[in-house]
Amino acid sequence: MPITPFLAGQAFEPETIQDMSKVFVAVCEALNLKVGDDPVTRLVAQKIVELAQRGVRDVATLQSMTLQEFNLQYEE
Repeated sequence: MPITPFLAGQAFEPETIQDMSKVFVAVCEALNLKVGDDPVTRLVAQKIVELAQRGVRDVATLQSMTLQEFNLQYEE
């Protein structure tokens, strides 16, 4: 799962990690970033983890809120 290396010991349910990974990949694609370990993708992952820690678990909401942090709009 792409976001797993960025969790830094954070405990989430497997389903939540899977959803966070989907959001991570989608946001990276929206930002034209290659999924990998670089400062910008780490920032994306950190934002997703932060939002999930605050209780945002719905995929669409998590993706939308993450994109808003980078001044982009989520369109389904």
